[in-house]
Amino acid sequence: MKVSADGNLQVLNGRNDVLWSSNMSVTAANASLSAQLLDTGNLVLFTSGTNGTMVWQSFDHPTDSLMPNTKLIISNSNMKHALQPWKSPSDPSFGRFSVGTDSFIHSQVIIWDGDRPHWRSGPWNGNIFLGLMYTDEATNYANTYIRQNDKDGTIDFVYTGASTLAYSHYAFSYDGTISEKWWDGKKWQYVWGAPVTECDLYGSCGAFGSCNPTSSPVCRCLKGFRPKNPEEWKKGNWTNGCVRKVSLQCGIQGGKDDGFYRLAYAYDAGAGCMYWSKDLIDIQEFSSGGLDLYLRLPHSELGTSNKKIVVIIVTVILGTIGVAALTLFIRWKIMTQRKAQRKNEQLENLKHDENGHQVQLEELPLFEFKRLATATKDFQDSNKLGQGGFGPVYKGTLEDGVQIAVKRLSAASGQGIEEFMNEVVVISKLQHRNLVKLLGCCIENKEKMLIYEYMPNKSLDFFLFDPVKRELLSWEKRFTIIEGISRGLVYLHRDSRLRIIHRDLKASNILLDEDLIPKISDFGMARIFENKQDQDNTRRVVGTYGYMSPEYAMEGHFSEKSDVYSFGVLLLEIMTGKKNNNFWLDEQSLTLLGYVWKLWNEDDLQPVIDPLIAEPTFSPEILRCIHVGLLCVQEFPGDRPSTSTLLSMIVSDIVDLPCPKQPGFIRRLVSSDTDSSQLHGPKSSSSSNYVSITHLSGR
Repeated sequence: MKVSADGNLQVLNGRNDVLWSSNMSVTAANASLSAQLLDTGNLVLFTSGTNGTMVWQSFDHPTDSLMPNTKLIISNSNMKHALQPWKSPSDPSFGRFSVGTDSFIHSQVIIWDGDRPHWRSGPWNGNIFLGLMYTDEATNYANTYIRQNDKDGTIDFVYTGASTLAYSHYAFSYDGTISEKWWDGKKWQYVWGAPVTECDLYGSCGAFGSCNPTSSPVCRCLKGFRPKNPEEWKKGNWTNGCVRKVSLQCGIQGGKDDGFYRLAYAYDAGAGCMYWSKDLIDIQEFSSGGLDLYLRLPHSELGTSNKKIVVIIVTVILGTIGVAALTLFIRWKIMTQRKAQRKNEQLENLKHDENGHQVQLEELPLFEFKRLATATKDFQDSNKLGQGGFGPVYKGTLEDGVQIAVKRLSAASGQGIEEFMNEVVVISKLQHRNLVKLLGCCIENKEKMLIYEYMPNKSLDFFLFDPVKRELLSWEKRFTIIEGISRGLVYLHRDSRLRIIHRDLKASNILLDEDLIPKISDFGMARIFENKQDQDNTRRVVGTYGYMSPEYAMEGHFSEKSDVYSFGVLLLEIMTGKKNNNFWLDEQSLTLLGYVWKLWNEDDLQPVIDPLIAEPTFSPEILRCIHVGLLCVQEFPGDRPSTSTLLSMIVSDIVDLPCPKQPGFIRRLVSSDTDSSQLHGPKSSSSSNYVSITHLSGR
């Protein structure tokens, strides 16, 4: 970086090619100029001397980040491109997403996917954005925004930051997500982000469709409307939206007047009166807060009618079928009571663990066994997706067309109610795009089942370790999977309401959706940590051989760093296409970790890289990921990076990586070693400490 002769700030490469310039048309070439990065994060170019004048500042040219006191100026000529993120983690050119607005009257923040809205905040009322659901804490951050109208046809969005916090900022990612974080002195704290659920995506339920992320299915038609395409709607494709059941009368002579059905108020004291005369798109139901909306409906859809007609009809019906109605009512009452009793018993079973201790659960739907049996065609083998430590997993289709995955506890399973309850408690409180979504559970008679969103591409090991299917995993897709898993781990360890240690991270527990986006699954072995808790001990070691860290497998100590070790093994498997448990270098009894470590020290990693991704174009990124993998599997926990650090390493936010130390478990047992049951390191003279444990459960 240098100040050029014409007074512009420039960034050059090793060949002195100008990669970037401040491009000031009016410069101070004759003055002595200096550049300085201020504590605010603002890079400033100014004339030297005691009365130096600022001639350029980075705050006037935001790209994908918004620092406190940065003014985001949106003009009529540039409404959609106030912020633009990178095209990919490794390509700094502008990508498909951008941030801007669509109106100067009721201004709102919109994330654009090209020319199509991807997410919107809702109108600004002078204090908050009306389309967001705020917690008490998040509302404090919302109040730090200021919007002011300028006379020159522009709008200024000013992010002042939270005065009590340090280093708060907004970051706009290449994948179209925006998030606010702040530094608490030790780590970045996630405050808010969007989009989070599928209901946050613009128009996910189409015109006159309402989205509720806690419902199944998430989309429903508003009162007085029906699906425009019923078949597509049943299959879970809601983008076509809904149409009116009965057309509006609009004052037609002889017709009854239309009326308004209250969904919400269309008035806010800050934003004023708002109304929509065309299709209603992007409606979302909040569990709390939000504003009401009045929906215009035909008279027949309002549920009102002539009182005299109602009295006559009711009298006739009651007089004709009174006895039958009373009988049906009694039968219905009995069935309802039995159903309620059965549901209460299920809830009581769910609310207590095996020791009788009460467990706090989120609102989790309970599925009837009969409904799941119908969805899976009585759990036919043709619908079986796979088999895990918990039991078989079946594909099912509910009556509304939504596809699900049903995990059914096997009678022969080594896991039981403890693992079942653990998974229900843990995952019902988590929500992240890289974690599998739990839709509900079922406990009837002796059945215990968990119902998840269906992942059409099964798990990562289904592709990674198959010689044919592995060809579908290009380097770009593998990098997306690596980044997605690491972001899911950051959420589990740092950003979620609970600190979760997974304890069984492996390829078969990484599910892939239709776009091969990874989702971490199987939380039966997970443990919740307190806010200040760093590690825990157990005398029942559970997990999968080959993925366990040394301190966990041998001493029962588990922490964030034991998950990092498992991630490192998984990362090296993705890079090599080889499974650690099945890898064996005959002459040296090396594990996959040992083989990679050997080649690293020889400065020759080419033999271990999967030939399907060994392209020169991606070589630096591939070598970087192997480097990060070796850092994650170092023998001692203190040497391994934290989850947030390894993510920064992967996406190159941290450029210079430390040199890795020797991994744990680099050699396998050989026949002569069976008496001592010792895992050998690279030097036969090295000694190890052994700690006995009560029970070791492999999966």
